[in-house]
Amino acid sequence: MGYKGQRKSMKRVATPKSWYLGKLKGVYATRPSQGPHKLWECIPMNVLLQQRLKYALNRNEARKIAYDKEGLIKVDGKLRRDHRYPLGMMDVVSIEKTNEHFRILQDVKGRFMPHRINADEAGFKLCKVTKKFIGKNKIPYIVTHDARTIRFPHPDIQIGDSVKFNLATKEIDGVIKFVQGATVTLTGGNNIGRIGVLQSIEKHIGSYDIVHVKDAKGNSFTTRLVNVFVIGDGKTPAISLPKGEGVRLTLTEERNARIAGEEGDDE
Repeated sequence: MGYKGQRKSMKRVATPKSWYLGKLKGVYATRPSQGPHKLWECIPMNVLLQQRLKYALNRNEARKIAYDKEGLIKVDGKLRRDHRYPLGMMDVVSIEKTNEHFRILQDVKGRFMPHRINADEAGFKLCKVTKKFIGKNKIPYIVTHDARTIRFPHPDIQIGDSVKFNLATKEIDGVIKFVQGATVTLTGGNNIGRIGVLQSIEKHIGSYDIVHVKDAKGNSFTTRLVNVFVIGDGKTPAISLPKGEGVRLTLTEERNARIAGEEGDDE
């Protein structure tokens, strides 16, 4: 029996660890639809509704929420009815019925998390520039990490920079340059989810360029250049940061913080 179209499910044990699904809570998981993000760089909408926001108890309820004729879920300001729609880094999810807005980020353990934001911040998203070229009829283009193609960008915009994309006007409101001293977050590698200030870049001809970053506590770490996403000019980030502000704690520090929180709840 031959292969008949796109697979719509996958084994739960084979899902990305960033989804944080329990391997003993079922056999299958939802496979994301084709979209602007790669399979290993996104989370399906129904996983967000079930596992993160707790708005649905099962996949059938998540499907009903997505298919509702009122149009309950908007992604980047556009109505999305596919419960398998892929949500990636920096995507803005809006639920107008509850007046809630979330930005998809990653915590220091690499798990996708919806960070609650206000309506003003939900009007834009940061897009990392991945390609820059001149197309047909000598029209300049840039391509961002979420597969957007933007024509006639400002000449100063280079690969690695982040653009502040207005979701209402579909235009670029500003540029955050990829330079020394910029605030960055990591989207891959062993230090995924950590936030810090860019210190220096090591050029390696024929190999991977290495970036040195220092976080708010003074801890230094390195990663590949492709894992770096610029989110601020070094003074203030362009987006609000989740709890912890991207600082990874040691196991001892996590334990002490957890004990202190339990003692505070008892009082």
